[in-house]
Amino acid sequence: MNADPVVMEHMQGLMSREAVDAFVDRIERHWEEHGWGLWAVEVPGVAPFVGYVGLWPADYVADGMVEVGWRLAAAHWGHGYATEAAHEALRFGFEEVGLEEIVSFTLVENVASRRVMEKAGMEFAREIDRDGRRHVLYTVGR
Repeated sequence: MNADPVVMEHMQGLMSREAVDAFVDRIERHWEEHGWGLWAVEVPGVAPFVGYVGLWPADYVADGMVEVGWRLAAAHWGHGYATEAAHEALRFGFEEVGLEEIVSFTLVENVASRRVMEKAGMEFAREIDRDGRRHVLYTVGR
């Protein structure tokens, strides 16, 4: 399967089947251990799986920090799914998990994800280096 370079411009690339299976195992273990994590996103009547959205540890920024993140198939971008699910993940993180702060990050040039963060009520905090690339960090508190 070939990846469209436009679709993959802000992503780390396609994952092998083994890497996907290992990631799903990590997600399931995290839910079992912590009671929160990433959700599979489905669009009833459209697709049974379009990607994931949810909460995930952001220890690369600071110990104990939690991020809201998403990765949706390109065919499902621009429909508001990421924003709607990010709102619910933030609500869940504050009301159900009891978090005080949630962050999100993306590459500086990823305007679409920055827009999702802003629509979800997050505010730009600072730029950070991650994996040798410049990212923006957004945050929102309870």
